[in-house]
Amino acid sequence: MGKGIRFYQEPQLEKPDLVAAWPGIGNIGIIALNTLREALEAELFAEIEPCRFSYPHALSIRDGELESLKFPDSKFYFKRTGTKDLLLFIGGEQPGETMKGYEIANLVLDVALNLGCQRVYTAAAAVAPIHHTLRPRVWAVPNRRELVAEARRYRNTLLMGDIEGRGGQGTITGLNGLLLGVAKSRGLPGICLLGEIPIYISQFPVPYPKASKSILEVLTANLGLAVDLGSLDEQAQEVERNIERFYHLIPEEIRQRIEQLKHVSYIKEEKSGAITEEDTKRIMQEVEEFFKKRGKQD
Repeated sequence: MGKGIRFYQEPQLEKPDLVAAWPGIGNIGIIALNTLREALEAELFAEIEPCRFSYPHALSIRDGELESLKFPDSKFYFKRTGTKDLLLFIGGEQPGETMKGYEIANLVLDVALNLGCQRVYTAAAAVAPIHHTLRPRVWAVPNRRELVAEARRYRNTLLMGDIEGRGGQGTITGLNGLLLGVAKSRGLPGICLLGEIPIYISQFPVPYPKASKSILEVLTANLGLAVDLGSLDEQAQEVERNIERFYHLIPEEIRQRIEQLKHVSYIKEEKSGAITEEDTKRIMQEVEEFFKKRGKQD
């Protein structure tokens, strides 16, 4: 163990849990983990050697001479909290090849299992028919049947399989989902937590810290951690102000349809007569088409 990993120290931990994330829509998982890392003052102890999996994303040039290559960071951190020891892994980018993804997932789990890891959490985005003024919920996807009942008890959380129209099924793209599958194959229980982001926001490369906060509220409660999430409130308010400025540039007809998303119910056990399933599909299609067109123009 250790090929492809550069260690700076080897922490002594008691049955830690691993929380991992890679970049994705709204950078929801990455924002959540960086906030947790900073709040806990977690320590760096290892990183994946990037040249094996990534192209450099920048070249450093000084006085006309190429000085160095800059690769995306993929780093491991740890924290002894007094209640639950933690490992954090923050990936720098999603790999372009499936086999490289498997290799990275196994490298991450090699490190975690070598330190006695008991459970894995990943954090990502769930594109949903919600309005940006609403509090995002968290979609949970366990990799073991015995975790289903536990996930249903989490506050502000629903199972992806309980969402109307999914037939109890769903997919998680990228390494945030792949890691969970590889963990299952290696006998390690895990849960993916996905924070909701409105469909019309997901079309743009903007952060969505409001969903990151929802994930952290679930995660920290489950881990027994008390973490100040005030910094996310400040970020979310700034993002929402920017969204509102753009929102009022949208044609009135489209904006009225988006407003209806405040009343959409897409969960099996919830009943709402405010809007039909066909209405929801039409709203989603019109909103998505408008924002895609707008994105190409801008």
